[in-house]
Amino acid sequence: MRIIVYGSLRRKQGNSHWMTNAQWLGDHLLEGYELYDLGHYPAAVVGEGAIFCEVYRVSSAILAELDALKRDGGEYKRELIATPYGSAWIYLYQQPVTGLSRITSGDWLKRHND
Repeated sequence: MRIIVYGSLRRKQGNSHWMTNAQWLGDHLLEGYELYDLGHYPAAVVGEGAIFCEVYRVSSAILAELDALKRDGGEYKRELIATPYGSAWIYLYQQPVTGLSRITSGDWLKRHND
């Protein structure tokens, strides 16, 4: 199975250790989504922009660990989307984004440049 990540799970980011045993498949610019800054990690929601992502092949064990990490507190839900590497799971933010800073570049690594 595949997963698409856009923030702290990306390479060389704070939670990238969760992806240690995942296989990186490639980068992808995901159209139709917006990225917001939550402080230590971002929130992706359906919207007017595009976000820079990485796609990985993961085991069911890694996916279960990520589910526990991302679904704790009900902030995110996992949805299946199409990518150039095949269908992949993405975690989308479920809370209101009103008042949050939008990362207009769509790239978590460039959030301080917005």
